[in-house]
Amino acid sequence: MIGLVLAAGAGRRLRPYTDTLPKALVPVGPEGDEESLTVLDLTLGNFARVGLTEVAVVVGYRKEAVYARKEALEAKYGVTLTLIDNDKAEEWNNAYSLWCAREVLKKGVILANGDTVHPVSVEQTLLAARGNGQKIILALDTVKQLADEEMKVVVADGKGVQKITKLMDPAEATGEYIGVTLIEAEAAEELADALRTTFERDPDLYYEDGYQELVNRGFTVDVAPIGDVQWVEIDNHDDLAKGRTIACQY
Repeated sequence: MIGLVLAAGAGRRLRPYTDTLPKALVPVGPEGDEESLTVLDLTLGNFARVGLTEVAVVVGYRKEAVYARKEALEAKYGVTLTLIDNDKAEEWNNAYSLWCAREVLKKGVILANGDTVHPVSVEQTLLAARGNGQKIILALDTVKQLADEEMKVVVADGKGVQKITKLMDPAEATGEYIGVTLIEAEAAEELADALRTTFERDPDLYYEDGYQELVNRGFTVDVAPIGDVQWVEIDNHDDLAKGRTIACQY
């Protein structure tokens, strides 16, 4: 199993940082510190702590910034990085971005979005949940109060995910998918096919819509509740401020 990070997004709501950097390289340490850790740093650190020594990173927008830091990141975290180019990063949504990593999925991965600040306990929870035939396990926050923007999930006992979408009444949801998934190698081909179907239907769809496509086909997508932990998806400057508060705890 290896690590996989989706880091192709532009994150325009985080300008001026993202005028020159992809979202995954926006600093989440003290403001003004040019040597600050980034979301990518934190994620690579998590992967290393659970024993993953190989990581693939899907890059697109401002990808040259990731290429420039590749060797330093490898040395710092003791991992080997493979960068995968997404040629439509500024045109299409992330269903296509994950599909670009379809060959990597065949190794089995822990997937992390490049804008999610979270503790290593999330990866540990996913790894601990393996072993009962699950092929895809989503990290689920069942504690947070949900609103309209969250990627909401409905789970049925013994049947896994029934629905995953932002377009849902928060009161109906079991919890929020936080952007971290364990994907076993056995799921790679079916997931890749579902992702292709998804972005061919509408290139603006999310990879989570690919998960829904799998569910609609009868594939069981499981979840692992992460407990009461601090994490944030960084979409805007308010999120970034929260991310800085959280990052300094880990």
